[in-house]
Amino acid sequence: MTKAAIGLAAVLVIAAGAFGLSGRVNAADPNKPLLVPGYEAAKDVPNMRELPDPKTDYKVVFADGQDAKNPGDVNPMLPTIATYVNTLGKFGVPAEHRHIAIMFHQRTPDLDIVMTNEAYQERYHRDNPNIAIIHALKQAGVDIRVCGQGLLARKIDSKQVNPDVQIDLWAMTTLVNMQLKGYVRVG
Repeated sequence: MTKAAIGLAAVLVIAAGAFGLSGRVNAADPNKPLLVPGYEAAKDVPNMRELPDPKTDYKVVFADGQDAKNPGDVNPMLPTIATYVNTLGKFGVPAEHRHIAIMFHQRTPDLDIVMTNEAYQERYHRDNPNIAIIHALKQAGVDIRVCGQGLLARKIDSKQVNPDVQIDLWAMTTLVNMQLKGYVRVG
């Protein structure tokens, strides 16, 4: 084999490997347990491309929440994040490559979802429908934070905040710091 043929063969092997990373090489394991129980992973579609890559270090911060349509509903952003986390797990992205955070801040319409169930009941006379999913996300390794300035504006005492939620000084500082550390902001 000539040097040119060997070089071409090497290029083809490398190219095949690179293209394989975005194809079915990283096929999902249907027997893998979900990281956030009770929520699905993204469904497979024919000829799908751009799959989660177990070698990629995913640094993602979700920041702009949505308001629940009904006061007793779970915030719609949280199941979406659960689906994302489960999809990463389904495709074999290891825990050390999943750096997922949520930043609730003053512009989040229902910032009160970070409250403990007791504090939420006292304020709204109903259970906080977000307690279970916030806990499940935390158990799956999601870093859940709330803006301290938002808490002050909404008159939520730090003792009223769910223990699964970290209180930060200010969302602006947190989001800038995280983006400087390579996090992609979604929302």
